[in-house]
Amino acid sequence: MDDGTFWALMDGLSCRPGDRHERLEWLRGELRRRPAAEGVEFQARLEAACAAVTAGALWRAVGRIEGGWCSDDGFDYFALWLVAQGQETYQAVLADPDALADVAGVRALVGRHRREWCDDEWPEWEELDYVAQEVFDELTGQEDDCGEAFCEALEAVQETCAESEEEIDTVEVTVTAGTPRLDVLFPVETSS
Repeated sequence: MDDGTFWALMDGLSCRPGDRHERLEWLRGELRRRPAAEGVEFQARLEAACAAVTAGALWRAVGRIEGGWCSDDGFDYFALWLVAQGQETYQAVLADPDALADVAGVRALVGRHRREWCDDEWPEWEELDYVAQEVFDELTGQEDDCGEAFCEALEAVQETCAESEEEIDTVEVTVTAGTPRLDVLFPVETSS
């Protein structure tokens, strides 16, 4: 699977109607139509795109949205959510974390306390990380091996990419002066 195909899937996922479960079902269907090896390549590209989401400015932005703090796992799930927003949004946010202020899913949270957010509204999407393995296991009949075959195949793909120095399209992160628009949308809560 090349970058164009990967991002076409992410762009398709980002504009699918329905809740997250329905959107993941669509992605599973798309991956089921492909050879199992493409699902592994999809996961390798997903992990590489998520790995690019590591800038301190993004941590600050996510922390601002989520109330001042974001755990390591929460940030990993945010990276998955960001990739699922599609290539244009992903690249815009990597270039300027304050661009999160323009993302519809973030704007929908403005003015509401986090306790009021339903699970599908959080800018985190852990379940996306499991889709490729689930489909791989289904296509190869490996459901009972605890993901070992998938992990071995994924490591082989990642090693091949590293050896050939194949690059996954990412954007260089620019550290901005801050997140002024997010700061206005998500002011620091004071305890009274």
